[in-house]
Amino acid sequence: MTNRITVVPAPGRAVPDPETGDLLPVEGREVIDNVWWRRRLDDGDITIQAVKAPKKGEAE
Repeated sequence: MTNRITVVPAPGRAVPDPETGDLLPVEGREVIDNVWWRRRLDDGDITIQAVKAPKKGEAE
């Protein structure tokens, strides 16, 4: 299974998404965790949005 992350552009940044051919939307997008997105993170172009884990007893 391929790991996925949700990435959000940093304020004032326009970040291309190589998979879709458009710019990353302001609200972010779930993408495959790969070297492209890790490089954008290292450059400060994006942030990774934390995913809330389901609370104990909640359905997934």
